[in-house]
Amino acid sequence: MKILHYKFVDFIPEELEGDILYISLEFKTAIHLCPCGCGNQVVTPFSPTDWKLIFDGDSVSLYPSIGSWALPCKSHYWIKNNKIEWAPLWHEREISKLRKKEKKEKKKFFKKSKKKLIREQLF
Repeated sequence: MKILHYKFVDFIPEELEGDILYISLEFKTAIHLCPCGCGNQVVTPFSPTDWKLIFDGDSVSLYPSIGSWALPCKSHYWIKNNKIEWAPLWHEREISKLRKKEKKEKKKFFKKSKKKLIREQLF
């Protein structure tokens, strides 16, 4: 099982080192090189509709799984307690279905957030 170390950073470095998850709380994102070895950068923004970071003081985990569907390698894996856990590869049909679901969830979330913001401004 591959180990991924973490670094909390103020800014994402221009040159990423392999096997390191760079975490910027200020910019609410993490970035790392794809663990398959292809060398591509994988960005995981933190938000209610994207990824969630769990830091237990010793290790980090990201939820949900990371599907690098736009990359040629199409890697799919979890980061759990600093470890890469490979997930099954998905077919295009599954990826398309997930993208539609995520788009719907984001639209619903931001519609609800917009209504809440309007209510707060009125009162």
